[in-house]
Amino acid sequence: MRDKPGKKPAPDALAPRARAPRSRAGTGEHKQALPNSPITQRAAHRDDTVITALELGDAELTPAMQAYFDKCTEKLGFVPNVLKAYAFDMPKLEAFVAIYNDLMLAPSGLSKLEREMIAVAVSSQNRCYYCLAAHGAAVRSLADDPILGELLVMNYRAARLERRQRAMLDFAVKLTARPWEIEEIDRQALREAGFTDRDIWDIAAVAGFFNMSNRVASATDMRPNSAYHAQRRGEGVTVDAGSATAKL
Repeated sequence: MRDKPGKKPAPDALAPRARAPRSRAGTGEHKQALPNSPITQRAAHRDDTVITALELGDAELTPAMQAYFDKCTEKLGFVPNVLKAYAFDMPKLEAFVAIYNDLMLAPSGLSKLEREMIAVAVSSQNRCYYCLAAHGAAVRSLADDPILGELLVMNYRAARLERRQRAMLDFAVKLTARPWEIEEIDRQALREAGFTDRDIWDIAAVAGFFNMSNRVASATDMRPNSAYHAQRRGEGVTVDAGSATAKL
C-alpha cells in the first residue's frame, strides 16, 4: 500500500475547515449533491457557514495562506473548514498547515492511505465527527474503496486488513485509548509486521496529531464541509447477492 511513483494523488482531506462565512477570494464553497432529505441538506449546508461554536473573529490571510486557500479551492473545489477554523490567528494556521503537510504528505515509509487510515481509526476511537467525515472521505478516495472507508469509521477490526495495516491500527488505537500501556512488545509487533523504527515514529506522530486535532474539533464543535458527505460513496459499484444485484 505504499505510494506509487507517477500515480495522481487523490484529493486531500485537509480542505480548509471553516467557522464563519468569509468574503476573501478562494474561500467559496463548492456544493455537492447530498441525500434527498431536506433535513439532511439544511443541516449539512449550515455546516459550511457556521463552522465552530466559538466567535473568534477573522485575521487577514497572509499571502502564503491566501495562496494555500486558493490551491485548496482549485484542487478540491472548497477550502476545508478546519483551515478556516484556524484562520482567526495566522501563526496558529501556519503552524497547523506545516505540521499537517509534514505528517500526512511528506515522504514516509507509510503510504498516504495508511496515514489516512490512522487518522480515521484514531478519530473513531475519539468519536470525532469532523475528522471522521473528512478523513473517512479521504480513505474512500485514496483506496478507491467506499466499503473500506465505512469499515474504518465504524470499527477497523471488522475490516479484512493486511497484517501490516492491522498492526499499525492496533498500535495507533492503543496509543489513543491507553497510552500508558505502550511497551516494547507493542513496538516489536510493528517491527515484525514490517515497519522500521522510523515508521514507528511516523505512526506515533500521526496518531498523536489526530488526538490533538480530535480534541480541538470536539471542544469547538467544528463542523465538516458538506461536500465530504457525498465524496466517493460508491456510485456504480454493485454487489452480487445470489440472484440479486444491489447498488451501493
